[in-house]
Amino acid sequence: MLSLNNINPGKAKAKGRKRIGRGPGSGWGTTAGRGQKGAGARKSAKAGKVAFEGGQMPIHRRLPKRGFKSKFPKDTQIVNLAKLEKAVGTAQFDAVVLFDLGFIRNVSKPVKVLGNGKLTRAVEVKVHAVSESAKKAIEAAGGKIEIIAVK
Repeated sequence: MLSLNNINPGKAKAKGRKRIGRGPGSGWGTTAGRGQKGAGARKSAKAGKVAFEGGQMPIHRRLPKRGFKSKFPKDTQIVNLAKLEKAVGTAQFDAVVLFDLGFIRNVSKPVKVLGNGKLTRAVEVKVHAVSESAKKAIEAAGGKIEIIAVK
C-alpha cells in the first residue's frame, strides 16, 4: 500500500544542489558562473539595483522636482454646488445620499463641498468640509450646513 512514509521520490531526489565556487574541478570554480570582470562579477553588484542605469545619473535624479507632495495626504472627495443643484428630488445631502447619486465613490472617505456653480434652492448639507464660497451660496439660498468631524 502506498502512503506518505514509503513514497519513492525516484531520480529527482538524487540530484544535489549546485555547489558554486568550490574550485576549478567542479566546473563552477574561479569566476563561479559570474562571467569575467565588471560590476556583475562583484559580490555587491550594483547592476541588479532597481534604478541603476549603468552608472549614468538615474532618471529620477535627472528630472527637476517641482512643488510639494505631502506624506500624509487628505484623500478628500469633492462635490460642487452645480451637482447639488442637478439632484432635483433631494434636499438633504450626506455621504450616503451623495454616494447613491453617484457624486462620490466612497462613503467612508471625507467629503468637501466647493462653490463651483449656482444654487437656487435651499438644501441641507452634512459633510466634513465646505469652502467659503460654497458656505455663502448655501446660506444665501436658505440652506443649512452641518460639519462632521473627520475620523
